[in-house]
Amino acid sequence: MQALRLLSIVLFSLIATASIAQVAPPATQDKTKQIWQLLDYLAVDYGRSVKEGQIANEAEYAEMQEFAQAAERQLAELPAVLAAPTLASDAAALRALIAQKASAASVGEQARKLAGGLIAAYPVSMAPGKLPDLQRGATLYQSQCASCHGVSGHADGPLAAKLNPPPIALADHERARERSVFALQQIITRGVAGTSMPGFVQLSDEDRWALAYFASTLSYSEADQQAGAKLWAAQPALREAVPTLATLSQHSEAALAKTVGADAARQLTAYLRSTPQLLATSNTGSIQIAKDKLRESVVALDNGNERLASQLALSAYLDGFEPVEPALAAKNQALFHDIEKTMGLYRNALTAGQVERAHDIAQQLQTQLDEAQDALGGTKDALSTFLGALTILLREGLEALLVVVAMMAFLKKADRTDVLPYVHAGWMTALTAGGLTWLVATYVVDVSGASREMTEGVSAVFAAVVLLAVGMWMHQKSLAGRWQTYVKEKLSSALSKKSALMLFVLSFVTVYREVFETVLFYAALWTQDNGVYLLAGLASGVVILAAVAAVLLRSAARLPISQFFAFSSALVGALAVVLMGKGVAALQKVGVLQITPLSIPRIDVLGVYPSIQTVTAQVLILLIIVASVAYNLRSQRAATQS
Repeated sequence: MQALRLLSIVLFSLIATASIAQVAPPATQDKTKQIWQLLDYLAVDYGRSVKEGQIANEAEYAEMQEFAQAAERQLAELPAVLAAPTLASDAAALRALIAQKASAASVGEQARKLAGGLIAAYPVSMAPGKLPDLQRGATLYQSQCASCHGVSGHADGPLAAKLNPPPIALADHERARERSVFALQQIITRGVAGTSMPGFVQLSDEDRWALAYFASTLSYSEADQQAGAKLWAAQPALREAVPTLATLSQHSEAALAKTVGADAARQLTAYLRSTPQLLATSNTGSIQIAKDKLRESVVALDNGNERLASQLALSAYLDGFEPVEPALAAKNQALFHDIEKTMGLYRNALTAGQVERAHDIAQQLQTQLDEAQDALGGTKDALSTFLGALTILLREGLEALLVVVAMMAFLKKADRTDVLPYVHAGWMTALTAGGLTWLVATYVVDVSGASREMTEGVSAVFAAVVLLAVGMWMHQKSLAGRWQTYVKEKLSSALSKKSALMLFVLSFVTVYREVFETVLFYAALWTQDNGVYLLAGLASGVVILAAVAAVLLRSAARLPISQFFAFSSALVGALAVVLMGKGVAALQKVGVLQITPLSIPRIDVLGVYPSIQTVTAQVLILLIIVASVAYNLRSQRAATQS
């Protein structure tokens, strides 16, 4: 028991360490966003202060100079990185262009360049964590913004005439086309210095995104939105230009026009900003996230920031690829395994400092991700959805089922059915917790890939250690005479409240681990078009697992007590080996443990993965089992001889 407590402390310490390593300090993120907002404001509004080399508005020109100086000063306050001198040089160049009263195009280009370099050096989230609710945004706009910006965004609200400078006309398309939704969200968050625009920090992040998305639609007409809908349906190739909600949030119409042309950019922006749900659950969009993170990782590597490159590589897997694993496995299992292996090789190359090898692997990985995007972009057929849902439930559910059935059979053999409620309470609580997990992950917070893998890894290792102890105990009782002695001397005091609680914990942890993974896999597979087939696969899996449970319980009841314990100990020991392999593999995915490739086949059902770390952990468990069996046999012979 003491060893288990120590293991729990170590494992949860690893969780905290890994979580800290994945996220930049909040102060750095906040200052980065602040600088980005200044640069965006310069890029969009500089043209109103200078025209043809002459100052058109003294007050606004002074503001542009002030913003450029503030951006340069705040850049110097950020933590030192390899790209810092380049950023400082670009900031000085921007300030010089403004001092020279350069053209709006030149200043805008330099400001955008500096903003892009800033985000590459200090990555921050530039997209909403949840799908923006435009109806909520419309309500907030009327209560918080309409009095200044006007009901329709024409800067004609009842307070507008009293403000100096006047509020921005959000319906002015010429300005709006230059501004991204993220830029609007930052303005709503922080306000604009030197104006009457306050920051709305009292609103939640979700509300600020909803408000930003609604405000971003005010410069577009219904005709623009309808034209965009037709374009989106008629030209699927255009979806590569805006594959994800993150892309839609970060890019302005002007930036999109460079890729698809001015007319198409206006129509697509109008349509997609009014219907962001089209991109929120896109499998191909998730793959695009993986591709983007991978490119950012390579850039960070070239900039000498190996730590950031490793973090982005993990994000490419956990936040881009892992959410679509079940869908891709159902479509093309070989490609799924190839990508997972190649991503591990890329992270290894980063860890080893092999820059050229990392570049080669990244190029190979981009090609594989392109293939995955094509596979997932195809028509979702009913059979692949059904089989995917069925195999996921059978794969995840069988391990938990075997553990629970073994505990139930043991208690019945021990004539301790009074303790069965603890086991039943454990797995039923786990199912309830799984339902709550789905609700939380869907409506409250975004469960990141790192959180998923960390939960699965820690719970699998914990369950493996407990099962190992249970298996060793069962083998000891399977030897001749041991069970009868145990019943005679220990049964009255055995399975105390502490022991019963341990049975509850083991039942809960084992089942919840599988439910947690299954719920998130199903969430990734679910769409409005395939819901019926997914539920059919789920129902079929439940029926099969119930039948397997009935067969196992009936078979266990017929076994003599010594054979039952021998069989149960072997089964529990095997499950401990499997879970240890899976737990270590999950911890490797979040970077807690390194990956050293090994030339052996991958066997998911046995928890065998081609890495030295996973195989070593499983061999260690096997050695402990062998040593325990040898000790039990030797002690039995000694007892017989005496």
